[in-house]
Amino acid sequence: MGMTAENIAEKRCYTVKEVQEMLGISRPTVYELLKKNEFRWIQIGNKYRISKKSFDEWLDQKSETI
Repeated sequence: MGMTAENIAEKRCYTVKEVQEMLGISRPTVYELLKKNEFRWIQIGNKYRISKKSFDEWLDQKSETI
């Protein structure tokens, strides 16, 4: 079975739902983080994709300050 473009993109990006579940926060809170440019993201149509690398670095930085 071949890889679809969505599968390839998923390897480098998180969805809003994935970030929501990982952080245990609400969907609107994820959108607030996007609006504040806390990490790199792109919008494709009405879908948002968050850079895994940028998100993981942001999360590591936040973890260090706790």
